[in-house]
Amino acid sequence: MKALIVLLALLAGVWLWRNGRQRSLAARKRSAERPDAQQEGVEEMVRCPVCGVHLPRTDAVVGRHGIYCNLAHCQEAEA
Repeated sequence: MKALIVLLALLAGVWLWRNGRQRSLAARKRSAERPDAQQEGVEEMVRCPVCGVHLPRTDAVVGRHGIYCNLAHCQEAEA
């Protein structure tokens, strides 16, 4: 009886492992078909040298000496 329980547990483990592996392979295949889909919405993050806040580059204020989180920090650093 113990051998039957061990065999069933082993078969269930193998089944779960194969099922998970097939799903991960399918997900990789889908992502390989659409490589640009993973890059949508990804922006480069920059750090303000005054306060240390990280923010998207599109929201940053560019000054002569660096990139800042807002105009006040830009003026403070470049004054």
